[in-house]
Amino acid sequence: MIIQSDVDMCKAKLASMIGQTVKLTSNGGRKRIITRVGVIETCYPNFFTVRCTRKADGNSELVSHRYVDILTKTVRLAIPTLTAEEVAS
Repeated sequence: MIIQSDVDMCKAKLASMIGQTVKLTSNGGRKRIITRVGVIETCYPNFFTVRCTRKADGNSELVSHRYVDILTKTVRLAIPTLTAEEVAS
């Protein structure tokens, strides 16, 4: 069972990560996994937003998820590692 203090702790952690690049992996249903890389943009009382850039066309999209999605592991959040080219620049 998820209690309010767990949600508040998740919200505080994500608020401290605003501006950081994260990797989101979510369940799209029917054995479909959606993976996006983006920057945490804002944290609201019940959800947070991530600005993702598509590799194919370079357009950005704003994706929102609830804090409960992270706690129930419907959405997985990870900090991606830097590649050698990103470290050199």
